[in-house]
Formats: sequence, structure tokens, C-alpha cells
Amino acid sequence: MASTIQIRVDDELKRKSDRLFKDLGTDTTAAIRMFLTQAVAYNGFPFEIKKLNVESNPYRAMTEEEMMAKLETAREHVKQGKCRNADTVISDMREKYGL
Repeated sequence: MASTIQIRVDDELKRKSDRLFKDLGTDTTAAIRMFLTQAVAYNGFPFEIKKLNVESNPYRAMTEEEMMAKLETAREHVKQGKCRNADTVISDMREKYGL
């Protein structure tokens, strides 16, 4: 016997998750089933749950002033030769990690 679970989510979240899971070769229903299976196996959430400190979150949106300051710092680093060519960085990473 199988049970049905219905949940309501924001339309944008649904579209993004559908696209993500499709790219991963599965669908949202299977992903939710995987989550539930792992939650039971872990006897809890299968990932860390924590409240992020907004001030130390590196992914928070920057203000225009912060972005401009970072761009200026980057320009100064280029002038000082404190940067590397992206192709060189990628090549080094491939060699180091066997990619």
C-alpha cells in the first residue's frame, strides 16, 4: 500500500526544484522520496539545520557600494600582478584533483 503526501510550495520554488532534479536525472517526487528515506535512515534530517548569521553569510546580497569596493580591490590586484589566468587555475585544479 502507498500513501500520498500533498504539500504546497511557492510556484518559483517548484519550477526551480523541478529543473534541478531533472538536471540530476530524477524528478521532484523521487527526490522527496529520497529525502524521506534518508531522514528515516539518519533518524533525523539528513543534513545540518542551522540558523545563518546574516552578517557572516558570504552569499548575502551586497550593496552597490560593497560591490564597487570589491571591484576596485580586484582592479588593484590586477595592477599588482596578484591574479592568475583562469585557464591556468583550471589546469592546476584538474591536475591536483585528477579531473
